[in-house]
Amino acid sequence: MSRQANRGTESKKMSSELFTLTYGALVTQLCKDYENDEDVNKQLDRMGYNIGVRLIEDFLARSNVGRCHDFRETADVIAKVAFKMYLGITPSITNWSPAGDEFSLILENNPLVDFVELPDNHSALIYSNLLCGVLRGALEMVQMAVEAKFVQDTLKGDGVTEIRMRFVRRIEDNLPAGEE
Repeated sequence: MSRQANRGTESKKMSSELFTLTYGALVTQLCKDYENDEDVNKQLDRMGYNIGVRLIEDFLARSNVGRCHDFRETADVIAKVAFKMYLGITPSITNWSPAGDEFSLILENNPLVDFVELPDNHSALIYSNLLCGVLRGALEMVQMAVEAKFVQDTLKGDGVTEIRMRFVRRIEDNLPAGEE
């Protein structure tokens, strides 16, 4: 029985490592395909956005999470359910703005950066920018326009990785006239 439990843990670890290495290969190829880091950052964000638009359906089906009533509740679901479900980590939520429309997700351990060192000639690269796009895309599908950006990054010598989230507006459904 313990062999089977151990096998499941090993399988998850291998899947995590495979994902990390595959993501690294993707970023490496983007760095070869685009001339500067800003273009790579935009492409990572765009790819993440497209993933988030599709991932939200899987998340809602698997998590049984209902509609969030405010941005604080959304932050809790992102940190405690979504990051745990897909990356196996639980970031902490800090630095709320007085208006309650901004917060930071602190990732003590970013699994995307395992085995990674940024070369000196890529100092402007936001290696994990895919995550910001995923957050934007997923939240847009649940009628929430947000901005997400990296403020700190362990790859750049910071102690933690910090993603700053800002609520922009609630997206209203545009239904054709007469369909309410």
